[in-house]
Formats: sequence, C-alpha cells, structure tokens
Amino acid sequence: MAHQNLPAAEALSKLKAGNERYLTVSSNPGDISPQIRQKTCDEGQTPYAIVITCSDSRVIPESIFTAGIGELFTIRVAGNVMDHHQLGSVEYAADHLGTNLVVVLGHTHCGAVGAAVSSDPGGFIKYITDEIKKAIGDEKDELKASRLNVERSVSIIREQLKLTDSSDLKVCGAIYHIDSGKVEFMD
Repeated sequence: MAHQNLPAAEALSKLKAGNERYLTVSSNPGDISPQIRQKTCDEGQTPYAIVITCSDSRVIPESIFTAGIGELFTIRVAGNVMDHHQLGSVEYAADHLGTNLVVVLGHTHCGAVGAAVSSDPGGFIKYITDEIKKAIGDEKDELKASRLNVERSVSIIREQLKLTDSSDLKVCGAIYHIDSGKVEFMD
C-alpha cells in the first residue's frame, strides 16, 4: 500500500527551492543526522521525488537539491537512459512509497552523450550509447543532445507506465549545469 506523499507540484517546488539553496552553499545542509537515519530505519522511507540521473561523479542529486536521508529516491545510470530495471525502480517508488514526481536529470559535459555524439564505443558501453543515439539522431551539439536524451527518457517513462495527464505520477525533464550548479527544468 502506498504511503501519502507530496503532490507532484509541491515536490517540484521543493526541488527548485533546494537547488536555489545549493547554488550558494559549500556543504550539504540536508538532514543526514543519526536521528533521521533511525527514523527512516524504524518508519521506512517516503521520498518526495524520484530522480533518474547519470552516474557522473559531479552529479549528486542529494546535494544539487539540498536533500537529506529519505527525501529522494535516486536512480543512477550512465547517460540517464531507461531500461526495464530503471522503469521497475520508478514503479516501485511510485506504487510502494507513494512518490508522485519523477525528474529525469541530464547534465552538461556528459561523457555518455559525448561518446554517442562523437564515437561508436564497443563493449557494454555500446548499450548505453545506442540508447542515447536513438534519442539524438544526428544532433552534434552536446547540450541539445543532452536535452533530446532527457526528453526520450521522459517519454519512455510516460509510455511504459501508461501515464496520462490525470495520473498522480508526474514526469519532467531537467538539465544540471555542472559549471554553475543550476538546474534548468524543461517542463
């Protein structure tokens, strides 16, 4: 049974406010106290947002949105691409934790997007770059390609989870600017 959680619009406002605070701090003021660790251990988690983002070490959603323990359900995969594993994670957080907002967070200077734009890697990386190439086509501008890649992941979530405008679960895309720390919401 899903827990009650913030409506998507309220969760989005909270993310935006958290990003504004992040722009001027030098450490994460999100609650990571022993008390919140124990509370979430005893009572479970009710994250207010699901964030699907890249594995890039410079992209830290809990810091970017000034969040602490139990606030974000974070799914990380290079290039923030979607497959059944990521979709299952989104479905779990929505259905079992009551989370009503999904943010697909791409970023500037993304190595996976850059590889998809300019090369044809082999090995397991090819699974990621092939997914990105489906999103970007012939686009050579990395920022535009990152946006197209986010848009594709948003579309996959909406289609695969059969979301409609009246669904409680809302999905939006965003781009994190590594240089400034600012999150640009696309919706």
